[in-house]
Amino acid sequence: MSDTDRPRPEVVAAIVAVLRGDDPAGLPPTATKAEKDAATDAYLSEMAAERGKRDRQTRAWELLLTRSYDEPPTWQRLFDDLAPEAVRELGELYDALPSGAQEEYARRYGVPSGV
Repeated sequence: MSDTDRPRPEVVAAIVAVLRGDDPAGLPPTATKAEKDAATDAYLSEMAAERGKRDRQTRAWELLLTRSYDEPPTWQRLFDDLAPEAVRELGELYDALPSGAQEEYARRYGVPSGV
């Protein structure tokens, strides 16, 4: 593939921006098929990664909120109520935890390896 056949990063970025909802007037009229394909791949990869992150965040909240509370619970209270199995799974979901939950997890159990 020659330099003229390679997708131009700025064109790919402009196409991705439009796929995210930006004004299509910003699309370069000279975009090639390779640039359009690269932009589509980048956009779909980003969407899949975001969905995976949302799924992990949802699972973390399911583990953290084991019951209803009369008043908003503290992170300490939430962690006090966790079963050991939930603690292990939260360690696997550490990167998807809200920052307060990460701090409480790290305070109690340390930061999981591989994070």
